[in-house]
Amino acid sequence: MIMVTGANGQLASLTLRELTERHMPALGGTRSPAEGQRRLDFDDPASLDLTGVSTLVLVSAGYAEDDQVITRHQAAVDAAVRDGVNHVVYTSLTGDGDHLGFALAHRATEQLIKVSGLGWTILRNGLYAELFGALLTWTADGVESAFADGELAAVARADLAAAAAVVASNPIPHAGKTYDLVGEPISAADIAESLGVAHRTIGLGEYRAQLLANGALLPFQPPMLASIATSVRHGFLSTTSPDLAQLLGRPLTDPLTVAAVTTAAMRPDAS
Repeated sequence: MIMVTGANGQLASLTLRELTERHMPALGGTRSPAEGQRRLDFDDPASLDLTGVSTLVLVSAGYAEDDQVITRHQAAVDAAVRDGVNHVVYTSLTGDGDHLGFALAHRATEQLIKVSGLGWTILRNGLYAELFGALLTWTADGVESAFADGELAAVARADLAAAAAVVASNPIPHAGKTYDLVGEPISAADIAESLGVAHRTIGLGEYRAQLLANGALLPFQPPMLASIATSVRHGFLSTTSPDLAQLLGRPLTDPLTVAAVTTAAMRPDAS
């Protein structure tokens, strides 16, 4: 049986849907399980019951500080070893992202999986096209961002879910492999153009000030988001790779369309 962690999250729920469509026996694990799911709380190691699981799709629990994330992932790996899981598929971060503010927890998790004795596959996911679109801000005459004319090899979340399902359905050919799953480079200006509006660039200092003034963000989030902005702006997240298309056996979903739909949905008058 396959288990997908974080089952109520967007990536995990899409992965479970893909596995269902492939008629693969799969179970969702989450801290707030619905009917047919198993309780799985990384902050409560006693809840980590992986009995009967042959392949674990470990969706990164990255919504926290590094030490908490790594502790969570270590607990999951320890449970996998204890309960006889054969293979772990980990959703990591693209190789281009080593300098991002949230890269360390991913790289540390990759290492603890590799030394665990479990079979493993690392899926180094690119940044979502949905996220890129959501990070543009609407103004009176268009959109603004701190991305300048930099490009991001953005990828549709659904394509990453499909790739995770492909690997989890038959992990043996993918054992010991690391895949860089990115899309085609797009820019904030491309998104604006597709929406027929102007794009204005703001400085990184102004952007950071906006983030710090946003009372809805947790303390670790402004530096993480700022690291995305400067990385895109200065051309560090635009490398392409054939890995995703090869895993899927089809062309990738157009990231520009996905990003533009997301940006359009955030327009104040979108209703």
